[in-house]
Amino acid sequence: MKLHQYMTAAAVVACSMTAAHAESWRMATAYPETNFHTVNIQEFVNEIKDATDGKLDITVHANGSLIRPGELKNAVRSRQVETGEFIISGLANENPIFAVDSVPFLAVSYEDSEKLYEITKPYLEDLLGRQNMQLLYSVAWPPQGMYTDREINTIDDLKGLRMRAYSPQTERLAQLSGAVPTQIEAADLAQAFSTGRVNAMITSASTGVNSSAWDFLSHYYDVAAFLPKNVVVVNKRSFDALDDETKKVVLDAAAKAEKRGWERSREERVKQTKLLEDNGIKVSSGSDELRAALLEVGQKMAAEWSKEAGKEGETILNAFQQ
Repeated sequence: MKLHQYMTAAAVVACSMTAAHAESWRMATAYPETNFHTVNIQEFVNEIKDATDGKLDITVHANGSLIRPGELKNAVRSRQVETGEFIISGLANENPIFAVDSVPFLAVSYEDSEKLYEITKPYLEDLLGRQNMQLLYSVAWPPQGMYTDREINTIDDLKGLRMRAYSPQTERLAQLSGAVPTQIEAADLAQAFSTGRVNAMITSASTGVNSSAWDFLSHYYDVAAFLPKNVVVVNKRSFDALDDETKKVVLDAAAKAEKRGWERSREERVKQTKLLEDNGIKVSSGSDELRAALLEVGQKMAAEWSKEAGKEGETILNAFQQ
């Protein structure tokens, strides 16, 4: 065999070996491609592909196109997809620890939210690990504010209003505020408000902009009720199958994505709140009386959460309040 034939054969073998060791993963998320969480994920997977020279190639399936939002966690757990993103408080019915970042008025700033995350991270890693998942990183949504179709000066102004509830925490918040919790899907918000089925909701400035809230609402109170977090997880078997070098690339990229994501969340809050104002929504931080009353509601809910979470909840709260 001539020299060039040997070289060609060697190249074919090398390419075959590379292809044999290449991994193609699927990443599922419920949010659209333009959402800051999804943009961050795309940068995360691009960094992994570049750093591994294509050895690990992750395709992002956004907007619930591959897996429905409510099925994301189980899809990763069962290895239907290798990795995915979901809001951690969506698992609150499994364990109250998952709901801690959605206890209203417990952690109302980015600094407090980061502190709470660092305290609870070992618990989250353990709980997810028991379900065959590894936590890669977590990013907070902008603080949740209160949208209403009328002016609200005191908590008494909320009595009897129908408030959209999308979780056990927001349902309880509505009840303690004197409002009537009402379950409405995000896609039905405009119609629900326009027909009077709901008069108020707790959500972020980002969601308000995404749903064009100015078409059916008049006020936004930036009360920073809580900062719910999304988590990006990977199936443990899929992660463990990687070589050590690739594992390090994934973990390094995850650490960068977490830092970048929190910075983007801060930017998102400012940008989207301004867009609400620019489109005619009356934006304010709420009266001192309203904020004080909501804080009392939050303290009651924190006590209820701690009781439900038991010793672990008490430990978390004590560490957070130090």
